[in-house]
Amino acid sequence: MLVLNCQKETLLKPLQAVVGVVERKHTLPILSNILVENSAGKTALIATDLELQITTWMAGESETDTAFTVSARKLLDITRSLPDETSLALDLNNEQLRIQAGKSRFNLQTLPAKDFPKLQSGEGDGIELEVSASKLRKLLARAQYAMAVQDIRYYLNGMLFQLQGNKLVVAATDGHRLAVDAIELEAEASQPVEVILPRKTVMELIKLLGEGDEKARIRIGANQVVVSHPDFELRSKVVDGKFPDYQRVVPVGYEKYFDINRQRLHQSLARAAILTNDKYRGVRLAMTAGTLRVACSNNEQEEAQEELEIEYAYDALDIGFNVQYIQDVLNNLDTEAVRCLFGDANSSMLITVPGDDNFRYVVMPMRI
Repeated sequence: MLVLNCQKETLLKPLQAVVGVVERKHTLPILSNILVENSAGKTALIATDLELQITTWMAGESETDTAFTVSARKLLDITRSLPDETSLALDLNNEQLRIQAGKSRFNLQTLPAKDFPKLQSGEGDGIELEVSASKLRKLLARAQYAMAVQDIRYYLNGMLFQLQGNKLVVAATDGHRLAVDAIELEAEASQPVEVILPRKTVMELIKLLGEGDEKARIRIGANQVVVSHPDFELRSKVVDGKFPDYQRVVPVGYEKYFDINRQRLHQSLARAAILTNDKYRGVRLAMTAGTLRVACSNNEQEEAQEELEIEYAYDALDIGFNVQYIQDVLNNLDTEAVRCLFGDANSSMLITVPGDDNFRYVVMPMRI
């Protein structure tokens, strides 16, 4: 029975979009598979890990409406390895999927579609909003690097998603640094809402959202967030926990600051960081009138030092930071300049974007 007839490129793009959800090793074999559903001439590809589910669609010829599951990685690897502009025919026969492409033949085992654990829909639950897909992608990208990775404080292994009036605010922290950003919405939310999106959900969203002008529709419920886009639907459970009050961490009233070209500072830090201690990654920022000195050293008594001209006319300051934390924010911004603000030698550094009141990045100091 022919279940799909299509070009390689038609199948490859939606396959690549969903395969990131699939766990390589899982106690449930069916979670290594994707669900393929044919209906009314349209084919849906669905992958889930029980916490996150992504659906994409593709066009293709099919003889009948049918559904089956097949190994996501094997189907992707086979499709990717074929020459460009190859036509594929997928036939289902006695629990096996036969793939024919030119003179190549592949037989893959399938599992029943009825056993595939789809995430339950929360239709009608929560608040809906619409936002430009490219704006949402940029918003997430400007904060994602500050999320914790496998922290025992599980609520830090994700990103705060918060509706405040006509603003969508995101915040991420690992306890050493904090990134906050926001975008304005066309309509004001009927009530304030906040949920924590899991780390994996955030990273998959950034990959899926494009640079185009398409709108993404977001539904935020108590236990689930759904992002609908012309090319995909992402459905994710939310992290059950309370995110720290990030507003208490963002310093106010800092008077010492300098503006600097983002790329210039990034390149200077990258050169100096070559000689940092591999474990602590410490860098010293020393500010005096008109000068920023960047200095790093390691256990082998090696040192790196750079001097940059800046407009700075305040008391001299000498503070240590993790150089990677500063490089992360510079890497993920696309602005020409950044502003670095300081309190005293024991206080955190605040990085903002001149002319942008929404973005704030706080880095805790370290002893070097």
